Order: sequence, then C-alpha cells, then structure tokens
Amino acid sequence: MKLTMLLTGVALALGLATTAMAEKTKVGFVYVGPIGDNGWTYEHDQGRRAVEAAFGDAVETVYVENVAEGPDSERVMTQMALDGADLIFTTSFGYMDPTINVAGKFPNVKFEHATGYKRADNVSTYSARFYEGRAVQGHIAGKMTNSNIIGYIASYPIPEVIRGINAAYLHASRVNPDVEFKIIWVYTWFDPAKEADAAKALIEQGADVIFQHTDSTAPLAAASEAPGVIGFGQASDMSEYADGPRVTSIIDNWAPYYIARTKAVMDGTWESVDTWDGMSTGMVKMGRMTNRIPAELRAEAQNMIDSIAAGKYHPFTGPINKQDGSTWLAKGEVADDGTLASMNFYIEGVTGDIPQ
Repeated sequence: MKLTMLLTGVALALGLATTAMAEKTKVGFVYVGPIGDNGWTYEHDQGRRAVEAAFGDAVETVYVENVAEGPDSERVMTQMALDGADLIFTTSFGYMDPTINVAGKFPNVKFEHATGYKRADNVSTYSARFYEGRAVQGHIAGKMTNSNIIGYIASYPIPEVIRGINAAYLHASRVNPDVEFKIIWVYTWFDPAKEADAAKALIEQGADVIFQHTDSTAPLAAASEAPGVIGFGQASDMSEYADGPRVTSIIDNWAPYYIARTKAVMDGTWESVDTWDGMSTGMVKMGRMTNRIPAELRAEAQNMIDSIAAGKYHPFTGPINKQDGSTWLAKGEVADDGTLASMNFYIEGVTGDIPQ
C-alpha cells in the first residue's frame, strides 16, 4: 500500500513537472550577425535578454547567430519550430520569404519578422523609424563637416537604407547647401573588413564625416585613425568610440516590443499586426552626444529629437523634390507611410544611381 502511494506520488510529481515544462513559453531568435557585433544583432539580443529578465522561469529563449539570409535561415527557423518554439523573431530583411514559407508549415507557431512587409495569420512585421535618427545625425553632420564631403556606407538598396540616405542628406543640406554625399554600397549587413575598406576609401575621397548602415564598429575604428573625422554609432551606442570619432548614435531599443509580444503569446492575445515605431515610443533612441559637438549644435539636435518624439516635426516635410527635380512634397506637406515604406528614389541633391 505504501509502495503504491509512493509510486502514485512520484507519478503525480512527474506529471506536474511535465505540465510546468509544457507551460513554459519558448521564444526563438534568428540573427544575421554575431551577438557581439556591438550593433544590430547586439541590440536584438539585448531584447532577448530583457524577455528572460521580465518573465524568468516562465520563458525559455533560444537563438542562432550568423544565419545567412536565404535557404539557411529557412532551415534554422524550421528546426526552431520543430524544437517547440511558440514564438520566433526573425531579425533581418532577407528573412522575409523564408519566414513566410516556414510559417505556412507551422500555423500554430507565431512569427515576427523585422523590417519586412509580408504578413500572414501567424506572421507579424515590425520595424523602427531609423530615418528619424538619420535626420538628427544629418543636421549634426551638415554643421560639423569642414570638407563638405560626407561618406555613407550603405548595405543593400532597399527602402529602409534609401530612406536613411535621403533623411541624412536632406537635413545636412538644409543647414549646409554645399554638402556632398559620397555613397559606397557594400552589399552586406556585417563584414568588418568590407566596412573598414569602405570607410577608408571615403576618407581618402575627402569625407570627414562617416555614416554607416552596416552593423560592425569597423567604420568607427577606421575613422579613429583619421584625424578630424567623425562618425555615428549604428543600431547600438558603440560607446567604446565616444572618446574618439563617435559623436552620437542611433540606438534600436527592441526590448519593450519583445516583452509585449511575448506576453501576448503567453496570455493568448497575440494577433498579426504591423508595427512601425520610432522616437515617440522609444523604439528609436539617440545615444549621448559628446562634447565634440558644439553646445549650441547639441541643443539644436536635442530640440529636433524632442520635436520628432512629440509628433511636432516629421523628418520628411516639404518642400522636397525628387532627384530629377520633380516635386515630391510641397511646402509643409508630410510624406505618407506608404511612400516611405516603399521608397525607391533619391531626393534632389543626392548624386549617383540606386543599384538595381
């Protein structure tokens, strides 16, 4: 009798443990770069860690880093779903079609794709209004350049990157009509060697300000070797260069979104949505402005940040012409999100062609 009771108790305990394990929400993250890049992937991983901190033992998070866009990402997502993930964040534009493909095979798994535009019943999309930060940086760059040549390291010719170039140029040229942008396309999100080579080439062409839409700190490292050159942190603070070329940063703050979406899965309220937030919600933040920026200019930049966050100023407010001189936005007119989301043109003053 005692043995039977003991076995029953053990079985009950095992059953409760199994139930507890089954109730744990499993959240997966697919990363295009290494978590130590101090940029894009680093900030997404900070969001993952925030999920763990917020929910403790109620969640389990897993991640795979350095996942190439394309077939390899589809394999990784499939394995995560097979391993019991309830929610999977796929954190790069090139994961869009693989996310849709895998989601179709696992209708009970929720997927969140960063920076894309294709959705399904179990696929949401999310991105940040990075162009808001580019506008602030453009204002700073236009006033701080001495050579009037600003270098821009661009990753891929997609609307997100084109918007950033246009926002930066627009605000640089409004305070400095003589400014010229030189753009190098590197066709990668993360390749320190290519990024460094691009930065050095731009500096050799006379650029004394370096922008980047790539993920490593290599451009700032290259700038640190060139006296008088400044740069900006990308996606993360990159504060290790704050005593050198880095004068401020765009910081992608994913943590609140990741926590909210995980909670929605946990409490059964998750639904497919499209989220595009910026400074108003804190998804886009600016890093500390260093003293290399003159005090008056820091105040101007902060005023722009505050105005954007409060909804009083939109970075794409007319008058703005397209590159060919045709009118895009009349004076006081504000760009609509549809046009911004599909932007495939340069504004007037940006030279060169967008690669096809």
